[in-house]
Amino acid sequence: MALAGVWLLWSGHFDNVFLLVMGGMSVAICLFLSRRMKIVDAEGAPVQLGIRPFTSYAPWLTKEIILSNFVVTKIILSRKMRLRRSMVEVTANPKTELGRVILANSITLTPGTVSIAVNGNQIAIHALCLDGPADEISAEMDRRVCELEGK
Repeated sequence: MALAGVWLLWSGHFDNVFLLVMGGMSVAICLFLSRRMKIVDAEGAPVQLGIRPFTSYAPWLTKEIILSNFVVTKIILSRKMRLRRSMVEVTANPKTELGRVILANSITLTPGTVSIAVNGNQIAIHALCLDGPADEISAEMDRRVCELEGK
């Protein structure tokens, strides 16, 4: 429903009755099929997080992605290309599976790092350039995801 509302707001098609009716029918059919297939659960639609991800976490993550892009670009364009590739495991402090998934995806979204696997509360990460201790890769991100969960 939220995506349909965002589309309607951005498209500006408030006066096209055909599009509104077809859109409403599409939403109703998708909701019906999702409920019948039993694929809607607490993690499929994480409404428990509320609006906090959009007001606090997303802007911070966007800033981190931009800063990491500059770091990776500098490494790639330098003549000596000082790579310090590493495979490390870090402990994820979020208590819910959703929190750990958000953390692992955020690490992957940040250029220069890729989450390889999540096993319990351990996340295996490949880092392009590891300068400090392994836990520093995700320390601030981990703290912010825990805040997002409401801890």
